Amino acid sequence: MDITVNGKAKDIPYGSTIETLLMILDISPNGIAVEMNKQVIPKTRHNVTFLRDEDDIEIIQMVGGG
Repeated sequence: MDITVNGKAKDIPYGSTIETLLMILDISPNGIAVEMNKQVIPKTRHNVTFLRDEDDIEIIQMVGGG
């Protein structure tokens, strides 16, 4: 299944959730926000939000500083 992650094409298995995607990409779910098709997906929904062909995903990592 083909999706776009942060502007880059990515092939992932069918039936993948956002949680699965983060595991595939080796990204910790802490300190990030995930937007799917221009809609922010709450962290509590990452394990039940299934990805579909052509989805556009943005993963934003929070950076501390001052």
